[in-house]
Amino acid sequence: MRLGTYPTHGRSAFGAALLACALVAQAATPQTVDVPSRPGVTQRILVIKPDKPLAAVVLFAGGNGNIQLQDDGSIARGGNFLVRSRELFAAEGLLTVVIDVPSDKKSHPYLSGNRQTAEHVADVKAVIAWLRQQAKIPVWLVGTSRGTQSVAHAATQLPLEEGGPDGIVLTATMLSDRDSRAVPEMDLERLRIPVLVVHHRNDACRYCLLRDMPRLMDRLTTPPRKELVVVEGGDTTGDACGARAYHGFNGIENEVVKRIAAWIITP
Repeated sequence: MRLGTYPTHGRSAFGAALLACALVAQAATPQTVDVPSRPGVTQRILVIKPDKPLAAVVLFAGGNGNIQLQDDGSIARGGNFLVRSRELFAAEGLLTVVIDVPSDKKSHPYLSGNRQTAEHVADVKAVIAWLRQQAKIPVWLVGTSRGTQSVAHAATQLPLEEGGPDGIVLTATMLSDRDSRAVPEMDLERLRIPVLVVHHRNDACRYCLLRDMPRLMDRLTTPPRKELVVVEGGDTTGDACGARAYHGFNGIENEVVKRIAAWIITP
């Protein structure tokens, strides 16, 4: 296991958002797309495509996964770390997709209890296939908090040669869980793709404590490349498992996204 500690410095989310908007305003217009994924079901995604993308990332929010993506590309529930950082990923030259709930999961409990199902895997596979039709570039899945359960499970069920991702990124990983399988409990020996793990040193969410990280890293024995990046800094407020706590990389979004993008683009 490689342990990389990269201290970061706080930056307001507002300032980061302004920077991102300035960088991508001329290059990409966000579009809502409904991808057919299962009989009678579509998977809604937001797509931001910069000029000449180097790779694609599919961003999975935590919680119940319901971001309420609208037809006009606006997002009603956009506070999640990855969702609010979407323009930052595009600014790094990544074709950026934010995934919402599918058309048959638009009411309670949304994706809660459904992230490790064959239906969810089919939806993810359809999005990967759609992306590969848009550009001949690697496709990575990036999850945060409960989104890491979607990403890790999909990757263990979908080998690259069967339509799976080229790599995965796990941020604020679910290292324990009382309601469903945490990531270290999954069939991680099936992974044959690169895995990047990013965690805040002071994440106080009881399901994502850094002290439990060896449970995950010790099980990642089959990826051809893996790394644990531990970050510091930023601000924390509210619920320890919330989007504006250290758990959500509050105030250091730009630095974290740059680190992720560099790892994806430069093996």
